[in-house]
Amino acid sequence: MIKVQKSASLRIDEIYRYSLKKWGNKQAKSYINNLFESFNNIESSIVSSYPMPAEFGIDGFYFRYEKHFVYWKYLENKDIGIVTILHERMHQIKQFQKIK
Repeated sequence: MIKVQKSASLRIDEIYRYSLKKWGNKQAKSYINNLFESFNNIESSIVSSYPMPAEFGIDGFYFRYEKHFVYWKYLENKDIGIVTILHERMHQIKQFQKIK
């Protein structure tokens, strides 16, 4: 099961609002729907995930979705937790450390 954690949920809201303002409702919905589809592809390994760099200090993985990086980890009950989603231009380590 996929569980979107609070920090990731906030990022999804930001991405939607930005996309809505920049490209309109149809494109914003499409981007978010496809983003959620990419979450569902983690278990089946359709998306290629990579281990998080050691400097993040968290055992988890990430993959790229268009202009964003999706960070996820296995939760204690073996569900998949979507930790956060960062735009490629964001300083990855500083942003990730804010949610630890």
